[in-house]
Amino acid sequence: MFYWFLKWIAIGPLLRVVFRPQTEGADNVPAEGPAILASNHLSYADWLFMPLTLPRRVTFVAKAEYFTTPGIKGWFQKKFFAGSGQVPIDRSGASAAEGALSAAKRILGEGELFGIYPEGTRSHDGKLYRGKTGVARLALETGVPVIPVAVLGTDVVAPPGKKFGTFTRPGVRFGKPLDFSRYEGLENDRYILRSITDEIMYEIMRLSGQEYVDMYATRAKEESKRLEREAKAAKDGSDEASAEPEDGKLAS
Repeated sequence: MFYWFLKWIAIGPLLRVVFRPQTEGADNVPAEGPAILASNHLSYADWLFMPLTLPRRVTFVAKAEYFTTPGIKGWFQKKFFAGSGQVPIDRSGASAAEGALSAAKRILGEGELFGIYPEGTRSHDGKLYRGKTGVARLALETGVPVIPVAVLGTDVVAPPGKKFGTFTRPGVRFGKPLDFSRYEGLENDRYILRSITDEIMYEIMRLSGQEYVDMYATRAKEESKRLEREAKAAKDGSDEASAEPEDGKLAS
């Protein structure tokens, strides 16, 4: 009940009026029954705009800290994330992936929609990165269809590293459901899992129009930070060299 109050009475109308999100292919999402919504991930605002375009609840996993913060702020935070379709998961331990998989299977077993970001983290540069195979394992172990989803423009509304950017009309595109029942019983075959994941990512790429990079997003972020550090170090070294005295005289 709190979810519907939050969505339709509080946040939903405000987001609709301010941003007027556009939707394509919403009829590809079943009116009832379980399905996996596999989406690209441009911004922390994705989980707000994508569910907003559907009449059904979409559940994601969220950091456990959002549900365990003490005090009044923690209480409101817990109500907000629980009410907006989030379930807690401890992502700090080695069993984080298994915990997320278990939570997802429970949600799908109840006939609900489960949202997942196969890239595992937000894209830092707007490109689409290699998907992790958890989405494929989930699809095979539950036997439910996977609906590829592309969110557009959320990285303009809320760019990486910022709480807010500029106004634009975000878009959400839902693709045709993907059926992987032909691979039933092969959920432990890593080649099959990779093949399924790549098929899902291809459909997301086709819907989003993003440039695809065959590298995990976390590694790409680390590489980007490394290059930034090297460029800064080179610049600092160049500045220091230019400030050194020449021929025993102070640089002017």
